[in-house]
Amino acid sequence: MDFVGTLHGDGRGGLVDELGTPEGFAAWLGQRAWPGQRDDEELRLRALELRAAVRALLARVTGAGERLDAPLAVPWERALDVVNRTAALAPRVARLEWADGPRLVHLSGAGARDRLLADLATGAIELLAGREAAELRACPAPRCVRYFVRSHPQQVWCLPSCGNRARVSRHHRRKRA
Repeated sequence: MDFVGTLHGDGRGGLVDELGTPEGFAAWLGQRAWPGQRDDEELRLRALELRAAVRALLARVTGAGERLDAPLAVPWERALDVVNRTAALAPRVARLEWADGPRLVHLSGAGARDRLLADLATGAIELLAGREAAELRACPAPRCVRYFVRSHPQQVWCLPSCGNRARVSRHHRRKRA
């Protein structure tokens, strides 16, 4: 959810894309300096494509209607293909290692970039098809484009600030009517 949450509303009707610049992408990856290599820009663009695909699948699962991020949406059939193709970039093998006790290790012969993208895609697949899938929600607050996993039955909003914004909006609508 952290990955898809890198695209969110700014609270004023616009969008903030934390991966929208090379520097933002580097910060998200946790790097101190952006090397500025072409491969890194290619990785960023591939990550943006994957994020759009995962968001499209989340929109389908949650029944999210027209949202602020609609211009960035991709058809869900294409999204499904992107996620599956990306997850397949780094096939992995489970290995049991035994130092101080049993430990599961996943091995892959793929490069670091492909492993990063494949791990993100695999995480999305596990979320969409896992036990938490029934609790996936699209935040209904005005101007919010976040998705979240509901942590308790009464949870409606992704963040308390979204609940506050929705209540203020509702109050203003009532006052005008």
